[in-house]
Formats: sequence, C-alpha cells, structure tokens
Amino acid sequence: MDILFLIVGSLGAYLLGSIPSAVWIGTTFYGIDVREHGSGNAGATNTLRVLGKKAGFIVLFVDCLKGLAAGSIALMQNKISSGSPDFHNMQMVLGGFAVLGHIYPIFAGFKGGKGIATLLGVVIAISWPISLMCALTFVIIVWLTRYISVGSMLACALSPLYVWLYYGNEQVFIYFCLVIALMVVYTHRANIKRLREGNENRFSFSQKKKIENEELV
Repeated sequence: MDILFLIVGSLGAYLLGSIPSAVWIGTTFYGIDVREHGSGNAGATNTLRVLGKKAGFIVLFVDCLKGLAAGSIALMQNKISSGSPDFHNMQMVLGGFAVLGHIYPIFAGFKGGKGIATLLGVVIAISWPISLMCALTFVIIVWLTRYISVGSMLACALSPLYVWLYYGNEQVFIYFCLVIALMVVYTHRANIKRLREGNENRFSFSQKKKIENEELV
C-alpha cells in the first residue's frame, strides 16, 4: 500500500468530511445556523426538522456524497488494483477519516453531525450490496418504530452480519463495521439516554412543524 498516498488521501478525505453542508446551507439560504436550533446537531435530520424537507434532503445527499467521494479517492492511485483487498482496505481508512471529519469538522469549529449519511456514502463506495442492506434495515426500523436513532444504530450493528453473510470471512471489513457500530452508539449516547427515559421524539414522515429536541443523524 502506498503510504504517502494514504496519508495525503486521508487528509483529503477528512477535509471532504469536514464540509459542513447543514451549517453552510442553513446560514447561506435561510440565515439560520442549525446548531443553534433543535438538537444542535449539524446533520440531515436536524436540518429537516429545523429548515424543512428541501434543505434536509439536500444536506442528506451532500453528506452521503462526501463519503462516496472519500471512498473513491482510492481510485486515484495506480499501485493497487481496484477491487483488491488492499484497495478496499484503503477505502475503509479513507472513509473512516471522512466520517471523522463529519463528526469533528475543521470548517465548523469541530461541531458536526453524527456521521450516518457520510458513512452510508463510504459503504456505497466499498460495497453497494452491503449499503443497500443497511439502508433497507434503516428504513424498515424507522417505519416500525419512528425512531431514526434506533434505525441508525441497528443498521450499523447488523452491518458486520451482512458482510459475513454476503462475503464470508472478510475479517477487515467485518472489523471495520464493528468499529463503526461502536462509534455510532457513542455518537448516539444522548439518544440512548432519552430512549431509556422514554422521552425520545418519534419521527413523522408527514410532520411539517419543527421539533426542537431530537438529536439524530
């Protein structure tokens, strides 16, 4: 593996992840910093709740694209064949830095989102079948429970199982998913506390009013 490329690429992936789409879209087009409203989270769901569907889905798309672009940086090197184990390992490293950038963005005072949309983009870059399984799990869980936090955590928690079922004993990918699952639980610790206390807000697909106290994506 090209160490120099990996170092430079990781920095680039972190900077990509650090693009605070929720903050920039909110302040530029709405005059609102979403971190000062709702959950205070600079992610797609808080944007959806504070600024509405259009802004929320744009942020969701951009954040997902950040992860996809970070994972695709690996295509720029020419020493490892695309699709090889080393290639996917490089994508995981790059993707990890993109998610880290989203959670702790240098362009927004290190106060970002929870990394779910960016993580989805990373997994799409590595393996679209696994990303599809995780996305379907998320949608089903949210549909049944109306808790986006629960859908996010369960989708990530099941990802190692999906990798094992689809690819077999791909240990690095499985370990990557395990680390990601633990990270997602950590970033959702406030949600877990509210779930235990019974005061986590449920998400409504048809809801039009702002909800001020749920911290999700």
